[in-house]
Amino acid sequence: MGILHSMRTWLLSSLLVASTGVIYGVMFFPQAPMYIGAIFALFCGMPLLVFERRMILPRLNVWVHRLPTPAFILSSLIVDFLLMSVGYAMAGSLLKLLGLVDGSWEDLTLLKFDVYLYAVLVTAVIIFVGRVRELLGRDVFLSLLTGRYRNPTQEERVFLFIDLVGSTAFAEEHGDLKTQAFLGAVFAAMAEPVRRHKGAIDDYIGDAALITWPLRRGLKNANCVRCVFNILNDIEANAETWLKSYGRVPRLRAALHGGSIVTAEIGVDHHKIAYFGDTVNTAARLETLCKTLERQVLISSDLAARLDLPEAIIKEELGEHAVRGRDQHLGVIALHTQDRQALKAANGRS
Repeated sequence: MGILHSMRTWLLSSLLVASTGVIYGVMFFPQAPMYIGAIFALFCGMPLLVFERRMILPRLNVWVHRLPTPAFILSSLIVDFLLMSVGYAMAGSLLKLLGLVDGSWEDLTLLKFDVYLYAVLVTAVIIFVGRVRELLGRDVFLSLLTGRYRNPTQEERVFLFIDLVGSTAFAEEHGDLKTQAFLGAVFAAMAEPVRRHKGAIDDYIGDAALITWPLRRGLKNANCVRCVFNILNDIEANAETWLKSYGRVPRLRAALHGGSIVTAEIGVDHHKIAYFGDTVNTAARLETLCKTLERQVLISSDLAARLDLPEAIIKEELGEHAVRGRDQHLGVIALHTQDRQALKAANGRS
């Protein structure tokens, strides 16, 4: 699912870059076939996007982004020019060898300043839009762009609160800077499983993350539950890396609840999609029960009744519990995988 999403993203990016080349060709070389501009644009523009994603020359990318702003801008322009020059020369050489274009080797392989300027502007816009989309999240970005929640809307959503255990003790031992790096790495580890299961990270609250799905998307194929255990499994699979980098493997607690909420776009200078209602508060308070009940993953009985759990997931009925701020008691279920259940039982016997 994550591979398909990545392939779709790159395909759309390629089509967008190619279309800018077609536009350039129509504006300045209307007699030339449209595919010529598309090929030059792909060879010039895609290396910049790949470099920005750190898929090529990752150390250079990191070094450039750590520079002070004036030096960063100058270095970026130089790197962009070099990458586009190589791409332009490759595209021109390919078209020349295939006999698809006329012209001298010099004209076809040396990047022109106007082409460079056009490509830099187009690529900068694409990268900027991509960065804003990543900053806000896919769903929030599209919602703000379309004005979907300009007027408050009632809908049903699933919420996942996932919290890092022991962050205070880690901060006391390692200091705030190391703790922030640790938190950043933990949140980064959540990103791919959330994307893979079609969720959206809505907010970071201290050492916790709030993840959400529209109800239908969260229930489909038990996406919300699979997401939790994918995060936990990915962290365990990289235990040696965590130990080497931070001296410990992150321990997480998670709680899932869903229901009706009101979604609205709020703010003046800074706009945000916000969720209002008992469902969000209940999910947050359910997460606090993880510590009280000594369970890693909890789900409300209401939400569990609405989805089909994967075969590998075991339910442990914990009865009804009082939740602060809620008049009625909440049915609570702990979720385990068979491996985790066996480990818990073994720890209990030792």
